[in-house]
Amino acid sequence: MPVRSAAAARKTRKDGPINGRATPFGHELAARAARGFLIAADAVSNLREFMHTSSRMAFLAVKDCERELDTLERQVDEELPHAITGTEEQTARELIASLRFITDLERIGDLVWWVTQRVHVPEKPLAPRQAAQLEEMAEILERMVRGIHKGLRQRDASAAGVVLRVDADMDHLRQSVFKDQLGGGKEIRMDLIMMAQCLERAGDHATNLAEELVHLIERRSIRHTAKKRV
Repeated sequence: MPVRSAAAARKTRKDGPINGRATPFGHELAARAARGFLIAADAVSNLREFMHTSSRMAFLAVKDCERELDTLERQVDEELPHAITGTEEQTARELIASLRFITDLERIGDLVWWVTQRVHVPEKPLAPRQAAQLEEMAEILERMVRGIHKGLRQRDASAAGVVLRVDADMDHLRQSVFKDQLGGGKEIRMDLIMMAQCLERAGDHATNLAEELVHLIERRSIRHTAKKRV
């Protein structure tokens, strides 16, 4: 069962001010941003659990994750100017990447929380096919976030290529939802369309994470590059 974000959240809150201490992710601030990947992945995992079981604990865990990502983004944003002063180039790269990472992770948290609040509306329950489509999108999103975190931890840029390729699956599922709803012959569920759109948008933020991973490790930009070339 998911729902393990609260412990990660308490650990995050215990972090003191940045003092340049080294960590496996480089600077302590970079390590704090990297922990955001695990919190975001927990949010998606608990969204999937909530879709499947309507667990109140899973619902609250997603909310907790969203708040923790907000906190992490604010910490990184506020502390980065001081942390980056006088550092060597590689550390500066790590810190700039950390800000970009946590910004996209915070957006993912917002989108996942928005979807969570709208999954189980008593007067508009999702049909089995609709629920399955959203669950599959959430499962892909979780794999994307965890994959980039693993690539960051292992300094393996190839993880980015995997994420960029599966983003096409997110696009396909969103299009499938749109086609089902806009095909005519039945009431259009705008809430379902918006949920699919939000999950697909979260996938776009995950591709931003993948692009930043390559930029950090290989010092080259792959933004605006065809995914199949990457």
